[in-house]
Amino acid sequence: MTGALAHLPAIQGAPILHAERLGKEFGGVTVLSDVTLDIRPGEIHAIIGENGAGKSTLMRLLSGYLRPSEGGMLMDGEPVAFHTPSDAQAAGIALVHQEILLAEALTVTENIFIGREMTRFGRLDERAMREAAAAQLAEIGCKVSPRALVRDISLANRQLVQIAKALLGTHRVVIFDEPTAVLTHDEVDPLLDIIIKLKQRGVAILYISHRLDEVERLADRVTVLRDGRRVGTYDAEGLTPQRMASLMVGREFSSLYPPKLERVPGEPALEIEHAHVPGFVNDVSFTLRKGEILGLAGMIGAGRTELFEGLLGLRAASFGGVRLHGRPVHFHSPADAARAGLGYLTEDRKGKGLLLGERLAPNLTLAALDRVHPFAGLDLAGEARQLDQAVRHYDIRLRSLDAKAGQLSGGNQQKLLLAKVMLNEPSVLVIDEPTRGIDIANKSQIYAFIQSLVREGRSCIVISSEMQELIGLCDRILVMRSGRINGELTGDAMSESNVALYATSSVASEEISKGNAHG
Repeated sequence: MTGALAHLPAIQGAPILHAERLGKEFGGVTVLSDVTLDIRPGEIHAIIGENGAGKSTLMRLLSGYLRPSEGGMLMDGEPVAFHTPSDAQAAGIALVHQEILLAEALTVTENIFIGREMTRFGRLDERAMREAAAAQLAEIGCKVSPRALVRDISLANRQLVQIAKALLGTHRVVIFDEPTAVLTHDEVDPLLDIIIKLKQRGVAILYISHRLDEVERLADRVTVLRDGRRVGTYDAEGLTPQRMASLMVGREFSSLYPPKLERVPGEPALEIEHAHVPGFVNDVSFTLRKGEILGLAGMIGAGRTELFEGLLGLRAASFGGVRLHGRPVHFHSPADAARAGLGYLTEDRKGKGLLLGERLAPNLTLAALDRVHPFAGLDLAGEARQLDQAVRHYDIRLRSLDAKAGQLSGGNQQKLLLAKVMLNEPSVLVIDEPTRGIDIANKSQIYAFIQSLVREGRSCIVISSEMQELIGLCDRILVMRSGRINGELTGDAMSESNVALYATSSVASEEISKGNAHG
């Protein structure tokens, strides 16, 4: 710790953890500067800001993953320095990471207890660990088996397992970094209930989220970061999402979604008939029309992602027919689909979409090598031109063109992935969770990009767990439940209540529509 800090009085209601003028430099570049805040027992303190504002750096400083370049911390009024995450954990500080940091080859139980194994008579007590893991999972509403391998469970359940792991043991301060980013609307509420219960027990909560409606719902106080500095700390009462967004970006934020285009649906662009993906999708048929943005809603496990993984040859699947612009097609791989004019953005940009350890140029051109390198050998100059064009067109913010993909913020990684898929000039684009873990300014840009694509005559399918995103962006919404399409919504019928109803009710969509008409 650098600098001298006065001791805070150890009185009831005093901060558990106090950060004074914290700062951090990497290679001479300042990423966080002069940030002061305190974390009080029984309080939910939200930290908001655009990607690159310094939120993750601040969290890593508070939890011992980084050491500050300037400033320091007090715990219970006494100066403290965390040299490792274990030091912070021993002091009662738990961090729930935004990234999934689990060992895929191990079971859920083994991941929860790794490094903290229970023993009996000098041997691992596997039964006791399984029972404790089951209780911990049940407390946060996670229904996976403690015996399951992490590689066999969904991305959402992996996040829940990671939360269960972080909450194991004694904790006085819990830092949640985007904990609901991979969860659907119905999976969010049980987790938020757990956070409220922790608060009621006197635990101090630091909550980072791009979902400003969650911040409005949960927070007692809100600290806004912008460009690595603290804009201010505000009482949450009366602080609307619109005001929060304006504080984050430093200007008034008018409308998140671009105006919907007035247009008559064109001819069919993509037709899928009687799709079956064993264990996930059962007899799904629908049509996407030219110039349309079609939303696909549903709970995790409804079969949305698996449907398109089956279409692209990534899963075993069968179809009664698939037509792209009227032509029968069959894809063995995403490369087949790309050549035919169908692009797909995976929901897992870090694990499946980008090579985080590679430079930006290879990431951009990897799926379009024939276009970028049409002759024998690598056209590095052409590759550099493509990257320069993508950076300007998609407004990818970076410090250097030689940066690695993993050094970009989440929003800029997503824009790089969009640029990568669009390099093949698809006429139909499928985007799975387009704004997961992305700040509000980048969300607005991505929505504008999608709108510009359909303005050009392309067609787009948006798979999203954010109902408001689908309502604000799409012309039509299909809602899946248990592997089937359970309802279709258009116009004024596109509401959160109707999406939730179709996603959770087994009643036929026609009966629900009648109920709405009489309600």
